[in-house]
Amino acid sequence: MESGKNNFCVLILAAGKGTRMHSEKPKVLQNILEEPILFYPIEAVLGAGFRHVSAVVGYAGEQVAGWLQNSYPDVETIWQREQLGTGHAVKIAADWWKRYDHVLILPGDTPLITSDTLRSLMERHVENNNQCTFLSFDIPDPEGYGRVIRDGLSVRIVEHKDATAEERKCREVNSGMYVFSSSALASVIDDLGCENHQKEYYLPDAIPLIHKAGGRVEAFKASSHTEFHGVNDPIQMAESAECLRTRILNEAMRKGLKCMDPRSTWIGPEVVIGEDVTIEPNVQIWGKSEVGNCARIGSFSVLRGAKIGNGAALAGSVRIQDSVIGDHVTVGPFVFIRENTVLAEHVHVGRFVEIKKSVVGKSSKIPHLSYIGDTEIGTGTNIGAGTITCNYDGVKKNKTKIGSNCFIGSDTMLVAPVELEDNAVTGAGSVITQDVPEGALAVARARQRNIEGWHSRKQKNEGGKD
Repeated sequence: MESGKNNFCVLILAAGKGTRMHSEKPKVLQNILEEPILFYPIEAVLGAGFRHVSAVVGYAGEQVAGWLQNSYPDVETIWQREQLGTGHAVKIAADWWKRYDHVLILPGDTPLITSDTLRSLMERHVENNNQCTFLSFDIPDPEGYGRVIRDGLSVRIVEHKDATAEERKCREVNSGMYVFSSSALASVIDDLGCENHQKEYYLPDAIPLIHKAGGRVEAFKASSHTEFHGVNDPIQMAESAECLRTRILNEAMRKGLKCMDPRSTWIGPEVVIGEDVTIEPNVQIWGKSEVGNCARIGSFSVLRGAKIGNGAALAGSVRIQDSVIGDHVTVGPFVFIRENTVLAEHVHVGRFVEIKKSVVGKSSKIPHLSYIGDTEIGTGTNIGAGTITCNYDGVKKNKTKIGSNCFIGSDTMLVAPVELEDNAVTGAGSVITQDVPEGALAVARARQRNIEGWHSRKQKNEGGKD
């Protein structure tokens, strides 16, 4: 975000351990809706138009830095080897933020903050020519929060433990999100003290120093406290997840999603939903999944990294992982579509089928009770019940290729590597170990032998034992 000569940067504080999480994983990498907590403030600042972003990392910083490198390579990493408070974190990052006119500072454990609120904060800061602008909000129970005390045009923050009985009645509290003029912050950052119980340097202590130097400080009150819900333990994680889930679903339903039971539906923040989609109760959709127009997702289905085509219908209890489902495909119930599978348009996959790393051509059918792995299937082919591609030989996975307009008889075992050319047919119960030429019938099973009188002889022998 740029306004005239003004230049902005964002510093996200993500160095804490999160002791109350009772986890070796750092707090900002704990998952909410299957995305790390840190994902949300980063998305909020990027959505607000900011492009110069750094994160201060500390506890298990290698994990946080690794995730940032994979997910947001443009976000710089700044190390806080000792966690000595928010003021200390900002101080060690000074060489970075001094390059910009203004710095937005926010904690990395506030997943509910929105782009609109951050954008409004920055606009207010510039319009009023402030040296510091911080977000505040009213909360019914302010226990533990720093109170925002207003006195005419001046404003100050009083920590809960230091507040008088009268000051504790104040319901306006500090969010921990600030915008500073970089020059104003630079002039006071080295003057922060650590004369407190924790022996830490607190960023709010910069505000009275700026005010004392004649700088303009403003508390910009947000309309709702919901966005500032922090995450310090698993209970607060669950509360934040519920807020995000509702926010995501409401936005989708305003755009036309038909959600039969929002209370049992979970959709991740990066999921894209098309027009006129119907989602039945008890559905989960995660990752970078996409659901096409007029699709229907049946109950108890779980999608991760799935691309669902227009008009596709999942009958229910379907698992799809990192795969593509074409237009007007029908799947389910009780189907597992695994990684790197592509189903072309008008394919039908019926009940109790598993498909992995396979391509199924247009209008082909796998109606029921089959495993298809590492396989290419042409167009218009029918796979009979109980068909298995035996793709693993104990050392490596091998490929099966089935042409177009083939008919694979029920209970066929296709021992890979093997190829069946177009219009090939296999007899039911066959074990196919050799290639089948175009238009041929392959039968590979023992000749049937009927043993006359077997039942009566069996009964006689059993009776003799008695």
